[in-house]
Amino acid sequence: MQSKHVFMPAAFAACLIFSGPAFAQAAEANPPGGMLRTMPHGVYQCALPGDAAASAYRVVEAEGFTIGPASSYTSPEGRGTYILRGDKLSFTRGPKKGEQLQRIGTNQLKRGKLRCTRLGGTG
Repeated sequence: MQSKHVFMPAAFAACLIFSGPAFAQAAEANPPGGMLRTMPHGVYQCALPGDAAASAYRVVEAEGFTIGPASSYTSPEGRGTYILRGDKLSFTRGPKKGEQLQRIGTNQLKRGKLRCTRLGGTG
């Protein structure tokens, strides 16, 4: 009867030892910062809040861009690429390189008070 009491803890310990690498690999599969994703393709218009006396928002043409295939974008200054990790979009190449936006909805991004919203189409 004593061998039964020794076998069970030993078997449990062996399971923990051999499953450790599997848990470590699963944790490494998710990159730091969240899952890699892409934004919906289309024209993104960027605007700042307006005021009560005039329009509700003020479009900032220079900040606008179009998202295309293969994590690419086009802006008035040229073409580049982006990466969307979790809810953080980072422009990695091109004229907007280094700029970051936070995804706040399926079709909307923000940076401070600036909001960029997908208008639709692939422009």
